[in-house]
Amino acid sequence: MDVRRVVAVIAAVVVLAAVPAVASASSPVWQPCATQQEPTAECAAVDVPIDRARPELGSARLALARLPALDPGRRIGSLLVNPGGPGGSGVGFVQFGGLASPDLARLRQRFDVVGFDPRGDWFSTPRITCDPATLFDPALDRFPASRPGFDALVAHNRAAGEDCVARTGPLLANADTQSAAEDIETIRVALGEPKISWLGLSYGTELGAVYASKHPGRVRTMVLDGAVDHARPLRQAILEEAVATEDALVRFADWCRGSAECVLHGRDVLRFYDDVVARAARGAVWASDLGRSATADEISAGVYNHLYLREEWPSLGKALAAAGGEFPDAKGLTERNQFLSPIYGAYRAIGCHDFPSPFTGPADLGTMAGLLRAVAPHSWRYSEYWDFTSGCTGWPVPAKNPPQPHPVRGAPPILVVGGAHDPATPLAWARGLAASIDRSALLTRTDDGHTGLFNSACARAAEVDYLVSGVTPTRDHICR
Repeated sequence: MDVRRVVAVIAAVVVLAAVPAVASASSPVWQPCATQQEPTAECAAVDVPIDRARPELGSARLALARLPALDPGRRIGSLLVNPGGPGGSGVGFVQFGGLASPDLARLRQRFDVVGFDPRGDWFSTPRITCDPATLFDPALDRFPASRPGFDALVAHNRAAGEDCVARTGPLLANADTQSAAEDIETIRVALGEPKISWLGLSYGTELGAVYASKHPGRVRTMVLDGAVDHARPLRQAILEEAVATEDALVRFADWCRGSAECVLHGRDVLRFYDDVVARAARGAVWASDLGRSATADEISAGVYNHLYLREEWPSLGKALAAAGGEFPDAKGLTERNQFLSPIYGAYRAIGCHDFPSPFTGPADLGTMAGLLRAVAPHSWRYSEYWDFTSGCTGWPVPAKNPPQPHPVRGAPPILVVGGAHDPATPLAWARGLAASIDRSALLTRTDDGHTGLFNSACARAAEVDYLVSGVTPTRDHICR
């Protein structure tokens, strides 16, 4: 659920040395950390307790990046941004142009835009650290149909989690969204703001909603774009997301077949995709970036990650064509996967707190896997909720924030944004989240891609107008 995952990864790697390790328990000490994209960027840090109930465990340090308001005389306050994840870098998002669109210029004018890396992520310390080779095994069956296969999945995940605990320490048991939401309150106090405005994308909608449920009086405005409904039962959410991913793949295939912009123009694109996946399952699709054959799951995940942005559909056509060519190379797909990325450990660890496995055994998992294939006959090999729940089967760290309602009462009107063809967060989730927030407004997109901020000029305009004015769009606003 991380918007512009690849961009965030590259940006964070580049900026790692540029974030000054300065902090104050009460007030951030800002220092320049300019980038080519954002020459006015400033960085700082704040300290938070690892476990507020156990102060003896010490503190964690959260990295911050700020873009000061360009019109200080008309400054509204601080706008905190979270680009998604779990594990997305708000620091990298702010420093490397996440809000550089001209459509968002008024946000830069009127707000100090503040990005932060949640506990355990990127520049925040201690950092969630896992051995990628232990965490992800391409040979592991994530859809086991037998007791030995299920036991192997459990044993692998338990060993991977124990490795993460050994490398990370007590923070791993406290990397849940409830704890991260309290960290936002610490940041607010450190910034000296009586209230904050919030722009949360994808997983950032869950984080923002939890904060608003705990501190409704500290919210000025809040956009929840690409909404996650954390109250949904996991089995239901797994299937709803799989349907959304399948819908996005089918829409891409229909466009690709009929558009001269796609190199597979005129082809049966779904059949081509299925053939590439089947060949990968036989070990017959090379990936030059991996130095080995790509798995079917890796092919499917690479396609999924291209579906986030509508503007990337032509690139997806090229990458898919290359993976299915006479001399196949799936690099264009597999280099987008997060399985071996530096944040996959944080993604898994936070995900297992918030989306723990519901599976009780091989029969239960097999039944769900069969339903998954039924509702997503082409794309079933990868969806994020299956990645969470299969990866959390056997995870040794108890979940501190399993699916539950987070009703928001007493906050100002909040804007929830959902897409009818979003590949990651179905529109039903946005409707469910909006229903749990008193006086919320729901903006619905009928176009493609994950989040309105990155796929819809109409949604961007509505979000900016609301964040500046505090007035939500008319009820049931639609962006086409």
